[in-house]
Amino acid sequence: MGAFDFGVIIKSLPLLWEGMQITLLLTAFGILGGVALGILLAIMRRSRLFILRAFATFYVDLLRSLPLVLLIFWFYFLVPIAVGHPVGGFYSAVIGFILFEAAYFCEIIRAGIESVRSGQMMAGLASGLTRAQCMRLIVLPQAFRAMLPVMLMQSINIFKSTSLVYVIGLRDFLTAADLIGGRDNRLTEMYALVAVVFFVICWTASQGVGLLQRRIAS
Repeated sequence: MGAFDFGVIIKSLPLLWEGMQITLLLTAFGILGGVALGILLAIMRRSRLFILRAFATFYVDLLRSLPLVLLIFWFYFLVPIAVGHPVGGFYSAVIGFILFEAAYFCEIIRAGIESVRSGQMMAGLASGLTRAQCMRLIVLPQAFRAMLPVMLMQSINIFKSTSLVYVIGLRDFLTAADLIGGRDNRLTEMYALVAVVFFVICWTASQGVGLLQRRIAS
């Protein structure tokens, strides 16, 4: 292996960008789907109905006890056996990320909801709003403001975790770089590039979260 070659990075940019698009798509689906399902689970965990509360608690405890890569394996290898046709690498990863991240977002959202004083809900009910309207119009907006920094940090973790799809051969940014490095015998350049790109994105996002926390605190 010769000196560090920037040329191999330049000429591989189209393939690397294709991989980065997969990485960003997985991140977006993991955040949006995880938050949507997490809100539902958080509300169920606070439900007065025991069956809903028990189901949500079991779901959260179960998913938080499993490694994400195991969930991806399940949908990629085992679900096709049950349904009779392949799910596909991308959809296996998307479903795995949404189900897994929903358990974490649920706990973040539940903590945010509980940080809102109960008097807010009582005031809404007294003004004629239903419990659902109070949750949607009064409690959740305040809760999201309080938990936004934590949710953004969890989103950064999702971005980093997308590299796990390497195990099912989905061509994300890391996999694309690995394939290019193996093809051109330039693994050093490719792995260095992956490290730099992940560092820059995650560090920049972390700085933004820190700035947001300071603004919320002030």
